[in-house]
Amino acid sequence: MSDISPEELGEQLQTDESGLLVVDIRHKEEFDDWHVPGSVNVDIYDELADDPDKAKDALSVLPKEKEIVTVCGAGIAAETAADVLQEMNYNAATLEDGMNGWSRVHRHAPVLADLDGTLVQVARPGKGCLSHVLISDGEAAVFDPSHYLEEYDAILDEYDAELVGVFDTHAHADHVSGAAELADRHDVPYYLHPKDALAIDASPIDDEQTVSAGSLNIEVIHTPGHSEGSVSFDIDGAALITGDTLFHESVGRVELGVEAGIEDSNVEQNAATLYESLQRLQDRPDAALVLPAHDPGSPEPPVTATLGEVRERNEDLGGDREEFIQELASDIPDHPPNFERVKRTNVGQESVPTDELAELELGPNNCAAE
Repeated sequence: MSDISPEELGEQLQTDESGLLVVDIRHKEEFDDWHVPGSVNVDIYDELADDPDKAKDALSVLPKEKEIVTVCGAGIAAETAADVLQEMNYNAATLEDGMNGWSRVHRHAPVLADLDGTLVQVARPGKGCLSHVLISDGEAAVFDPSHYLEEYDAILDEYDAELVGVFDTHAHADHVSGAAELADRHDVPYYLHPKDALAIDASPIDDEQTVSAGSLNIEVIHTPGHSEGSVSFDIDGAALITGDTLFHESVGRVELGVEAGIEDSNVEQNAATLYESLQRLQDRPDAALVLPAHDPGSPEPPVTATLGEVRERNEDLGGDREEFIQELASDIPDHPPNFERVKRTNVGQESVPTDELAELELGPNNCAAE
């Protein structure tokens, strides 16, 4: 049985000539929630568990000329699917560790921002997560890193930069932050707003505070609503790192902290607070790049839009205040998987063993209001 690593699959999918067909054999509901981009769903999970020969009819419609990569949650059932396909004379392999492995993949690319330095965006396509590395005069700052720290150390090495600070825009609900550990590894400050640093050792940041990296200024804008400690970062007026406060076509959800039991507010109060935070961000220059912490689907870096473009695309901006509050407080989409534990972990109220982190954060991020 041949396997293909998640990293290799990611690289091959970036080329139009890859010739791969990714076949996801999970139930349709799971596929609809979260899948490798461009993959097709052949719902044969039950057949493979019961009698693999029963899956042959559904698989026989697949094109013989394609190299097929089978996918499931952890890669086990997909191996059986690949075995069946090979019996049918298909060229088939299995995605190593399935969607668990796909969740580990990271890609990075520079952002074309008008800065005296370099801004690198790190995309995690399996989670829809975006993080950023700012480099100026040999110093670097990292924003919203995942817990796969080798990805960020590799960028620091690539640009020969010394890390001087690690920042979280908020206590995330969809993935476990690696910010505190990355800062500890490099013996530099970990910056998190006190409203979200409930039981974690972090250097406090507050509204209008400025932190520097090389010759660049990082201004803190307290933008609560998605969480009480949500902040955005204005980098020299050229880039806005907005976390889960402002996405390109949506805004952050307002109920996750309440339902996780770590906020005393209610969803209506949070929605009203978020409305005011968004007004503050809209005071920034139209040409500033909006760089959120997530993008729906499987982002290919760099994912950028100017604030002026976001105003035109984002229906949540510029509307009536009361309608905005009512809509966000009443229209609650599906929650991110395990969001209560993830949220408690990121505020320091729970400790998750390293070998459980990957499983804990599996699934779509679902942090945007729909």
